[in-house]
Amino acid sequence: MEHYNCDVLVIGGGGAALRAAIAAQEYNPDLKVVLATKGRLGRSGVTATACSDRMAFHATLPHTPPGGPDAWRYHAEDIYRLGGLVSDWDLAVTLAREAEAAFNYLDALGVPFVKEGGKARQFVTDGSDFPRACYTGPKTAIHIEEALVERLRQLPVQVLNFTMVARLITSQGRVTGALALDTRQHHDPTAALKVISARTVILATGGAGQVYRTNVFPGGMTGDGYALAYAAGAELVNMEFIQIGLASLKTKLNCSGSMLRALPRLVNDRGEEFLGRYFPPGTPPRVVMNLLFRKGASWPVTYEHPTHIIDVAVYQEIAAGRRVYLDYSRNPAGFQWDELVEENRRRYYSEITVDLGTERRLASPLQRLKEINPESIAWLKERGLALEAGVMIEVAPCIQHFQGGVKISQAGRTAVAGLYAAGEVAGGQHGANRPGGNALLDGQVFGRLAGEEAAREAVSVPPVEVPAAEIEGFLARMQNMLDKGDIPAGELRRRLQDLMNRAASVVRTEEGLRLGLEKLSALQKMAQRVDEHGLAYALENENMLLVAEMILRTALQRDESRGPHLRFLKATDVTPVSRRDPEWQRYLVISRKDGQMVLTVREPVRP
Repeated sequence: MEHYNCDVLVIGGGGAALRAAIAAQEYNPDLKVVLATKGRLGRSGVTATACSDRMAFHATLPHTPPGGPDAWRYHAEDIYRLGGLVSDWDLAVTLAREAEAAFNYLDALGVPFVKEGGKARQFVTDGSDFPRACYTGPKTAIHIEEALVERLRQLPVQVLNFTMVARLITSQGRVTGALALDTRQHHDPTAALKVISARTVILATGGAGQVYRTNVFPGGMTGDGYALAYAAGAELVNMEFIQIGLASLKTKLNCSGSMLRALPRLVNDRGEEFLGRYFPPGTPPRVVMNLLFRKGASWPVTYEHPTHIIDVAVYQEIAAGRRVYLDYSRNPAGFQWDELVEENRRRYYSEITVDLGTERRLASPLQRLKEINPESIAWLKERGLALEAGVMIEVAPCIQHFQGGVKISQAGRTAVAGLYAAGEVAGGQHGANRPGGNALLDGQVFGRLAGEEAAREAVSVPPVEVPAAEIEGFLARMQNMLDKGDIPAGELRRRLQDLMNRAASVVRTEEGLRLGLEKLSALQKMAQRVDEHGLAYALENENMLLVAEMILRTALQRDESRGPHLRFLKATDVTPVSRRDPEWQRYLVISRKDGQMVLTVREPVRP
């Protein structure tokens, strides 16, 4: 057992956590700041591993159209509009207004953003009216993580690697510390335990992609922050809104943007080009082709864009037991370049980096990908997917980003005194959907604000020791998990992930959600047994079960479609039920009352 005392405890290891720890330490160099991460610094979390065709960091800069000192307001309006009017306007304003400072900080740290004439090159992402997306290439997030880690190592921040925070300690309505486990100590609770006293705590633990079987999250993203906040008395919001998009099952590459604008064939394991079956009878191939092209810029599934039919089609194929692939070796049936609408052709030509000429451009999707994103071909080849050899990319709708989370104020405060949240674990800033590139921005903006505010508050808060009774009770519960149990932890997780893939992915129905809740209740009643995965893994399962309940209950109550939340009357339908405004221009807030989960419908902060 180890004991630590600090002024600010940051929980997490990704971009938001690093930015929060740096901000707290820079704000007050005399403070003791501790960062606890489940993995190794710089190698765990989403920011350190995320990759897409051209990963974006959204920011309104002085040269960003339409220009002017208040141009950030257009960004705020895009955030609020794309969020389906269920986000908090004040948080959208904060995110947009602070974006330039966030970019400048990363730029000063040496993040290698692509530039032209000394200015960041920007492009338009889904949901944006103007080009705001800055990038370094497929590894923008990784480059940000590397720069932040380098800066953190220049500061006296104490890093606790391989540390999973399992419980927040509160006293008189205020967070005062945490109990954590060394994730390498699999079967000895006392040896694994870390007791941390803290004046303020920042949650920056990311999302909960591991709740689902198919996801692009790294291991360890199990919703710990959601569960910790809920148990401590914080509120959560918009947990039904989860971004889902087509991604490579082998590499977890988001198959967005140029990956789809190259117009590959979508085929199943029978070799069938199946998309046409899901469109109205008689739909000409040019309609399907143009929609597939537009899917690149509206990659996560969303009700508000007709491209969601592509996600539904892929989901239905997989639900029927077939596997689905992107094939770049030859053109789709009925392919005619001249039938690509002018807007789409202009978009394509604007992205050409290596002009191969008309003949090669029309020859195959592979040649088009070579024109607009040759880096992705090399990246995939390094990971065993040689497109030039005819290898196809197996894809599925994968969980990509949690839109909701712990409800925060403009400074990252939660409903619990001394507790802050930043990044994907936080909620209220995005709403149902978000412009591409806002996730990376979110962690940097609210990471800094939460770090500074937590540091400011810490100097006026007396330290409180973690009570011995809390420690003893926690150790007793850990020992009980080692000694007893009905189901091995690994088996419980597999069942939960399969349940969530069926009940609450692209296609959601009342029947499926109710059945999912019934099966979840049965899993929750089982006493899991710690297996070869160890104690921390079993604790992650407890968090995942709780987060799954949040998702299923909110998805069931919201009986409309909005953003990535698609409700259907029957599981085999291809057309979702309608969005209902103004009735559902409100969000669902989750809280804990008398040990029970309570859902409340509430008005967001309006302009």
